[in-house]
Amino acid sequence: MKIVVINGQNHKGNTWNVANILLQNMTCEKDVKEFFLPRDLNHFCTGCYSCLKGRDRCPFWDEKKKLDDALLEADLLILTTPNYCMMPSAPMKAFLDLFFTNWMSHKPYAEMFSKRAVVISTAAGAGAGKAAKLVGNVLTNWGIPEVTTYGISVNAMNWETTPEKKRAKINKDMKKLAAKLSSEKAVRVGVKTRFLFWMMGGMQKADWGADPSEKDYWESKGWLKGAKPWK
Repeated sequence: MKIVVINGQNHKGNTWNVANILLQNMTCEKDVKEFFLPRDLNHFCTGCYSCLKGRDRCPFWDEKKKLDDALLEADLLILTTPNYCMMPSAPMKAFLDLFFTNWMSHKPYAEMFSKRAVVISTAAGAGAGKAAKLVGNVLTNWGIPEVTTYGISVNAMNWETTPEKKRAKINKDMKKLAAKLSSEKAVRVGVKTRFLFWMMGGMQKADWGADPSEKDYWESKGWLKGAKPWK
């Protein structure tokens, strides 16, 4: 299984450790690529909309392409973000902004409809669940049918001081999730993904896209004539 991990922080703190436990518990053969933000992509979206004409027109494409290629090749995406001020980290938000072309409302990748994703967030106090769900919602709009979010308060500022009871819970939760992911069952495209795809297709048919090239993109895939990006 090809796995890509996008960490919304440079250091290996609480959130990274949770994801690492998940990976260690996965029993399938793994090929893991890991990125750290902002180290591996240190830019903010400028709002120039150049990417709507073509992804490679983004002024930061040379750096984005490394992550873009990895995302396309992966079977499983794992995104981690600490909870900062009840939200995902700024580097994670910047990453999502820079890849907004991937949304179904614009030019979604067909490959996304056969992937799974996990979003992990931790907090010393409250808000981890909310942060994880915000990131998860973006991945759903990329077309990923199966997105699991996991947020947990660790009651500590670092992994070393995380209470043993919390660590035990995390280990139990990640072992259970790892067993599910390791099965490598075919991804099922559910009603929510199908409905979003149908709705965005209708928007493109009505010429309500953000740029005319979006409709051309959908037409080139055959999606406006009944073809689907899933089997």
